[in-house]
Amino acid sequence: MRLVLGLSALSVAILLAGLMFGELSLSLFQVVSTFFWSTTDPSAHIIVTEIRAPRALAAWLAGFALGMSGAAMQGLLRNPLAEPAVLGVSATASLFAATTLYLGVSLPALSTPLAAIAGAALAVTILLLAAPKAASATTLILIGVGLSSLSGALLSLLLSLSPNPFALSDMINWLLGSVANRSTEDLLLTAPFILSGATLCLLAGAGLRALSLGEETATSLGANLPVTRALTIAGAGFATGASVALAGAIGFVGIVAPHLLRPLVGHDPARLLLPSGLLGGLLLLVADTVLRLTPALSSLGLGVIAALLGAPAFIWIAARWSARHG
Repeated sequence: MRLVLGLSALSVAILLAGLMFGELSLSLFQVVSTFFWSTTDPSAHIIVTEIRAPRALAAWLAGFALGMSGAAMQGLLRNPLAEPAVLGVSATASLFAATTLYLGVSLPALSTPLAAIAGAALAVTILLLAAPKAASATTLILIGVGLSSLSGALLSLLLSLSPNPFALSDMINWLLGSVANRSTEDLLLTAPFILSGATLCLLAGAGLRALSLGEETATSLGANLPVTRALTIAGAGFATGASVALAGAIGFVGIVAPHLLRPLVGHDPARLLLPSGLLGGLLLLVADTVLRLTPALSSLGLGVIAALLGAPAFIWIAARWSARHG
């Protein structure tokens, strides 16, 4: 509980700091007053409620979805190197979103995130239909690899056949990941999917705890593995798809956040879920705040920053895991 409260308090502190600082710095009173009562400074109200707050909340929500999904997938597959993209949901969501940009139907503004959510829903449906027939988690991984490879190939085809440089630029910028120019409407569209996915992952917590002892032991303890598998796939799938819809393709958060916290929760997959989500949100919020406040980095995508920070951590995690398991 103290870990959850600490991560929550730190997230609120970073969020407030992000709302205060920028090209125009605001006081803490100015920031808080925009949410609780009418302010005498209309410009501060616009800056906070229409520009900075939606962007900061979008970064935190996307990171929360990726962190919790990563913890759930690692619990299901019993592998610390697993992450939300392992089942192909991220790639399929990215493909659908890029298709709207390729076809030039990115207006109205919500068509791209809606397409990403539809792509995630399709991938989750395929996985749920295959899950009852899957003999083990390895089968699900292979299906996920197939979805990722197919989506990646089709995405490369779209980039190669882009009808004009503007569509190509839009696709590349979106795939690099960004929460710039996010609006309240974007948050209202994706937040229900993220929260629903997180709830399903939490419901799978008891089954994931039993599964950490092995499939045979979990079954003997009364765990319903098909239900646990379905809850985890659906929860991680919808949360990840909504994250892609909100912030584009962002990797490594789902690997790093659970790994950093696992020793602090006694390696319990159930207790790891919520803290991983909170840390994932915090990591992505910090990364976007640094990106926004550093002019030299402003041209980089949020996904690029996440990869630059997460890739070395991934190599370190992989090396430690390989050394332990020979």
